[in-house]
Amino acid sequence: MSAGALPIGKVPGKGAKVLEYLKKTCQERIMFLDGAMGTMVQRFKFTEEQFRSERFKDHPKDFLKGNNDMLSLTQPEAIMDIHRQYLMAGADMIETNTFSGTTIAQADYLMEDIVYEINKVSAEIAKKVCEEVTALQPHKPRFVVGAIGPTNRTASISPSVENPSLRNVTFDELVEAYILQVEGLLDGGSDILMVETIFDTLNAKAALYAIDVCFDERGYDRTPVFVSGTIVDQSGRTLSGQTGEAFIVSVKHCDPFAIGLNCALGAPQMLPFMQNISKNTDTFTICYPNAGLPNTFGEYDESPEQMASFVKPFAELGLLNIVGGCCGTTPAHIKAIHDAVQSFKPRVPPVLDDNALVVSGLEVYKKGDKDMFANVGERCNVSGSRIFAKKIINGAYEEALAIARAQVENGAQIIDINMDEGLLDGKVAMAKFLNYIASEPDIARVPIMVDSSNFEVVLAGLKCAQGKCIVNSISLKEGKEDFVKKAKIVKRFGAAVVVMAFDEVGQAVESDRKFEICKRSYDILVNELGFKGSDIIFDPNILTIATGMEEHNNYAVEFINVCYKIKAHLPHAKISGGVSNLSFSFRGKEQLRMAMHSVFLYHTIKAGMDMGIVNAGFLTIYDDIPKDLLQICEDAIWNRDPEVTEKLLKYAEQHGAGAAKTAEEEEAWRQLDVEGRLGHALVKGITKYVVADTEEARQNSKRYPRPLNVIEGPLMSGMSTVGELFGAGKMFLPQVIKSARVMKSAVAHLIPFMEEERLANLAKSGIADDDADSAYNGVVIMATVKGDVHDIGKNIVGVVLGCNNYKVIDLGVMCPADKIIKAAIDNKAHVIGLSGLITPSLDEMVFVAKELERLGLKIPIMIGGATTSKMHTAVKIAPRYSAPAVHVLDASRSVVVVSNLLDEKNREDFALDIADEYEDLRAEHYEGLKDRKYYGLEKARGLACKIDWTQPGRTYKPKFLGSLVYPHIDLAALVGHIDWNPFFQTWQLRGKYPNRGYPKIFQDEAVGAEAKKLYEDAQEMLKEIIDKKVLTGRAVVWFAPCNTVGDDIEIYRDEQRKEVVGHFFGLRQQAEKDSDNPEPYFCLSDFIAPKESGVPDYIGGLAVSVGFGVDEKCAEYEKSHDDFSVIMLKALADRLTEALAEKVHEDMRKDHWGYAASEILTTEEMLQVKYQGIRPAPGYPSQPDHTEKETMWRLMDVSNLTGITLTESLAMTPAAAVSAVCFSHKEAQYFAVGKIEKDQVVDYAKRKNMPLDTVERWLAPNLAYDTD
Repeated sequence: MSAGALPIGKVPGKGAKVLEYLKKTCQERIMFLDGAMGTMVQRFKFTEEQFRSERFKDHPKDFLKGNNDMLSLTQPEAIMDIHRQYLMAGADMIETNTFSGTTIAQADYLMEDIVYEINKVSAEIAKKVCEEVTALQPHKPRFVVGAIGPTNRTASISPSVENPSLRNVTFDELVEAYILQVEGLLDGGSDILMVETIFDTLNAKAALYAIDVCFDERGYDRTPVFVSGTIVDQSGRTLSGQTGEAFIVSVKHCDPFAIGLNCALGAPQMLPFMQNISKNTDTFTICYPNAGLPNTFGEYDESPEQMASFVKPFAELGLLNIVGGCCGTTPAHIKAIHDAVQSFKPRVPPVLDDNALVVSGLEVYKKGDKDMFANVGERCNVSGSRIFAKKIINGAYEEALAIARAQVENGAQIIDINMDEGLLDGKVAMAKFLNYIASEPDIARVPIMVDSSNFEVVLAGLKCAQGKCIVNSISLKEGKEDFVKKAKIVKRFGAAVVVMAFDEVGQAVESDRKFEICKRSYDILVNELGFKGSDIIFDPNILTIATGMEEHNNYAVEFINVCYKIKAHLPHAKISGGVSNLSFSFRGKEQLRMAMHSVFLYHTIKAGMDMGIVNAGFLTIYDDIPKDLLQICEDAIWNRDPEVTEKLLKYAEQHGAGAAKTAEEEEAWRQLDVEGRLGHALVKGITKYVVADTEEARQNSKRYPRPLNVIEGPLMSGMSTVGELFGAGKMFLPQVIKSARVMKSAVAHLIPFMEEERLANLAKSGIADDDADSAYNGVVIMATVKGDVHDIGKNIVGVVLGCNNYKVIDLGVMCPADKIIKAAIDNKAHVIGLSGLITPSLDEMVFVAKELERLGLKIPIMIGGATTSKMHTAVKIAPRYSAPAVHVLDASRSVVVVSNLLDEKNREDFALDIADEYEDLRAEHYEGLKDRKYYGLEKARGLACKIDWTQPGRTYKPKFLGSLVYPHIDLAALVGHIDWNPFFQTWQLRGKYPNRGYPKIFQDEAVGAEAKKLYEDAQEMLKEIIDKKVLTGRAVVWFAPCNTVGDDIEIYRDEQRKEVVGHFFGLRQQAEKDSDNPEPYFCLSDFIAPKESGVPDYIGGLAVSVGFGVDEKCAEYEKSHDDFSVIMLKALADRLTEALAEKVHEDMRKDHWGYAASEILTTEEMLQVKYQGIRPAPGYPSQPDHTEKETMWRLMDVSNLTGITLTESLAMTPAAAVSAVCFSHKEAQYFAVGKIEKDQVVDYAKRKNMPLDTVERWLAPNLAYDTD
């Protein structure tokens, strides 16, 4: 395509020519901008009709007068005349009439649809006049400046005093609006783009982002960009609180040709602030003040001559490169300014230190190579601070601000914000907390380090911060293409970037590998992407030392060495790191950790480390460290003493809460029995006597008939104690490793005896010994999942499991799902262990679980790692996998979990116990979920469950229509259907694994005896109930023809399906589901054939009770003050009623409806809902509206046929009653509607013909909005 055929804005080289002329001219003379458009428009005194002209005569907005931008369309000659006057007054460039030319601003006039046209035509008009005047004065070319105003919204400031985190516009909305404006301006011929009157820097960053998108992605030729901020008063700050210097730093990334100030102030008030701008930017400057300050009528009284006299000092002080006028100025003002300053030399931009890292919040922070070490506050990190995490998870953002404030007060020059927690919506939490910070100047004054291993969370943070942030972090872990993509985005936001020493191979440990990765990253960023060296911060991985594992001991030395290399070979790059990682082994021993950190920093700062993520209040002075501790720490840092870990442990013990013990006291534990001695040795990590004690236990064949029993008994008991102590923070990593060594010694002693026993058994059985793994307790696959390179924790788990005679196959790091699954199959694994440290690993773990499920595998999985949690496993992983998925808190607990998963007698109960616990956690999670996003009703409907109703056998016709009453109910026949577990829960009796649930609860050490006695009492009363007919059961079942219409189910009188006798109204899920969750957005109507399908369908219902007689019998018990029997009778009535519901529903499936005639299920299987179909009840999760019971009672005639009635609050009486609507389709499933938005509630109320406030009252627990 030839240049002539391209749109004017896309002609290559055009912008470069303009830039070349501007640079040359600004070095030779002061250039001039035009004055106010609005002031001149007012002089025309256009009427409403003139604003509208013929084109907008019938526009629906009641007034358009005041929308000056539209005059480019309705009064173009007037706009051209204004432009012409300014150019003839001496202006080199004129701004387009587009100050409000965005969809956001034009929304006030309902003119969003013509925004592109406004901008394009405005630019064309200005271009035409410029060409006219240039033809008259060819020695002085004239240019069009595309004016981009701030909009009437603020991205950094809340419109509500009560809600600091609220915003009336988002960054993405601004970018979208600005892209459309920029395209119009460039297509119309603008030579320059100017983002002006910036009162909120975040708005300006969105505009600059949009401009870069147009240049970089949409084919527009790169043109010069001007940026002009607005200082609102004598504080010297923008409306959003930034100083002038911070404003410069925040917008400098767009490589503007000129930076300056306009509006709000007259020239005298603006002078000191322009001086500040001039000395702090190496770009050219632009300045266009108002004609003084407005009078009481909002008018400007400063004459052209007065204003020119006030602008002249700017030129005299050498502050001007481009000057013009803003509010109140006219062509006469511009001519006067032109005449007053044209003879002065233009400003010469200063040469600034390009070697310093410069970032900003409301204020600027500079870090040069010789400046003091910078503290990056670490406590606003949900992964690193339990207190902060708890506040964020609980939604206590204002309380969390106190932690950020304390970091700043304690000396943090930058604060790190991290929201990487599996149960948080990281993007929402990051944005919300940064919005809160923006409302607190004491905190917002310092720059933000947006910290996340999920780049989407990083983006969410960048979109909320008006200052120049630091992104923490990116790396080559996923390859160069991913690295470059992310780096470009970071650069577009103008942020500095932390680069981790990871690459495709993994995490660098040795200094040479660290430097190799850092240099490769530096070369890409500097040479290929144009980053300044000073905007690159390397984190060469501070790793934990003194863990008890020899290979970790040199990690501090490797870090120090790479610091020297980076400073020597990568110009101006900075070095940072997470200092607390160094001493993670000793969490809870704060005095020791402070000393280790201070010694480490003492040496790393000398090596060139510039900053570190540390608790600014959690450091001690190097010289104040006790000499004995200092020596130990020095030896640890420099890896000079192989016994240093033991010395650190000993120091921690001697200087902790407990005092030193005598030698005699140290050996007192030897007086314990052998079980006590083994437990003590494991907890304390003492190997001295463990072989002898293990042998003593083995010799006790009466208590331990087999060697394995010693492991399963005292040794496993001791390891369980270790796990509990470590989980509670009362033991730390080196101690756990020592415990594992003790365990290994004990197990090693027992292995020959177990092997001897095994071979003897094989010989006795005549079985050949050809299984190499048969000597092991089980095979465990261990892997750090794809995308993660952290493996220390995984390795420790491997050590502990290996000590316990498990064959551990470690697949290493960055393991994709297919590799893990193949290894598990090939090695006949009994358990798979998945590990990860960073938040994206959590998603990968979910994927592995889904793949295992897809392939039909049933291998239990263990979940572990720093970012994992029991809650995340329960909510995100376990529901995706039908086999056990168990979170393991720490290495020592892994043995307990694996042994239980492989125990043939107990594993089913263990799995059920975990499943119950996780179900409770899920309920807790969803009940307290905050900041949940919701789809609009129409979108949710578009994501409904789609069933192919054209396939035969999708609906089932019952044997009868209408109601059928059960005349005689034999309660004795119901006993076999009773679920006893809720009975014990009623009495608050719950056994612990392995004695959970009925009947194993009777074996529980704590509650077993009482549970057994209670059960016997229940059997005695149950016999009385049946023999003496104390209670009576009643039941009705019902069927009707039906079809779905939208979200509702139409009930028909008969098979003709012409007369609608009622509706069951449905509610649809609206809460946004995880992106990896393929589930549809359910409504009960999804499980009935739609009317338009032409497929006849049917629905069922039931209502049952064995509560008749309860009140009368309880009255007798109460007369005798027999409260126990009252509770017992009611509990048994509930159990019998639920049993009757199971029996009646079974009859419906197998007989009345007949779709499962061949069903053969045990009571346990029925209680686990292993049958086809569902029976949801109104008032429960699938249809939480209790008022639907009224329709049931009317259609089924429940009250007359059974005597079960509804109270005013729609509770059933007798209290022991169950009702349900029954669905037969094989894809029907239970679900929870959850929270719903107002659009659905309004629609639902309309469909039900019920007042909105009434519906809201009944659905109050499900409303996702406040009705007040």
